[in-house]
Amino acid sequence: MLIAVVVTAHSMAQNMTSSPYSRYAYGDLNENVPTAYRAMGGIGLGMRNNRAINPSQPASYTSCDTLTFMFDVAASANWSRYHDSGGKKNKANGNLEYVTMQFPLFKRWIAMSVGLLPYSSVGYNIELRDSTAGGDYHYTKTYTGDGNISQVYGGLSFNVMNWFAVGANVYYMWGDLSHMRTLTFDETGMNPTIQAEILSVSNVRLRYGAQFFHTFGDHSFNVGAIFENRMKLHSDLIVVETQTEDSIPVYRDGWQLPMVWGVGASYNWANRLTIGFDFERQCMASAMYNGLRGDDPYNGLQDKNRYAFGVEYRHNPMGRKYAERMLWRAGVSVQDEYLSMIGSKRITAGIGIGFPLYTIGTVINTTIEYTHRGSPAGLEEHALRFTIGASIAENWFFKRKL
Repeated sequence: MLIAVVVTAHSMAQNMTSSPYSRYAYGDLNENVPTAYRAMGGIGLGMRNNRAINPSQPASYTSCDTLTFMFDVAASANWSRYHDSGGKKNKANGNLEYVTMQFPLFKRWIAMSVGLLPYSSVGYNIELRDSTAGGDYHYTKTYTGDGNISQVYGGLSFNVMNWFAVGANVYYMWGDLSHMRTLTFDETGMNPTIQAEILSVSNVRLRYGAQFFHTFGDHSFNVGAIFENRMKLHSDLIVVETQTEDSIPVYRDGWQLPMVWGVGASYNWANRLTIGFDFERQCMASAMYNGLRGDDPYNGLQDKNRYAFGVEYRHNPMGRKYAERMLWRAGVSVQDEYLSMIGSKRITAGIGIGFPLYTIGTVINTTIEYTHRGSPAGLEEHALRFTIGASIAENWFFKRKL
């Protein structure tokens, strides 16, 4: 188990993005929903399913079967295209997405989940060529960045009543985000200038969740909410200048994680049709970044609002034909970028299929997402992401009678 965790942590430390927009702040943030829900627009706050581990909503863990141990792992491949007035560029990358586990602790009243998740990723390579006003010198500016913030979590969920559950996740976060600026000249005798910024972070944070749920006949309704308080992020920013070979600590503990809150709801009919909706807000503008408020002009951060809608359908969960038991999913999300400079919303549309296996309680989930952000007047990004995950459920706690 220890070896598996180390290998997994090493894999997730690789770049999970190639977007130039990840150059700013914490980079690209991850929503931390399972593969099945990604195809449904990334909903999860109001979802309650005994065949999905949902770390975005800690109150959902008690939905698991009382005799079942669950394990979920997913990987993705991403293709992106960027273009602006200077040209076009294509980029492909991929990585392990997450590893999560879930199991009951006391009948249907208490359940637990643990896992490894990404929080944010940085990965870009930008090159700009220009010359001085008189044309005497020609130079190239190169901007590169890499790194990520990862997190391990442990969560508990409690069924307070037959229709109400609460839960909490505890996260330990760590990682390094590196940004490098290089200025090189075509002419001989001109020394290059390199400046590197390395932000190292670590922290413990909490997420609280609650769900109300009710079933009558073939109809089930779920309403959920989550909350995270604004918290200090233990961090150090070091700037390294190659010409002076100086390593200069710039800021220490000048960062905060934003307050986060969200609500969601879902409806299920006869385990055949599921419809869900989420709203989530990350209050980046009021959190500290670089020793200043996020909405300070130097930082240019703003609150991030995300709206998501998704649907899942299968013709017959107990059908004899395999196609009748397959799960068909679709969804869309619209969210504000937390960088005010982008000036447009990020729109993501997804479709997916769940393939249940015959012999064990496992579903292979596949998702294809298309994302657009930016504008034709500036930098525009189009991305396709393919994700495949295995959600495994096995009866580990069943007592056989002799």
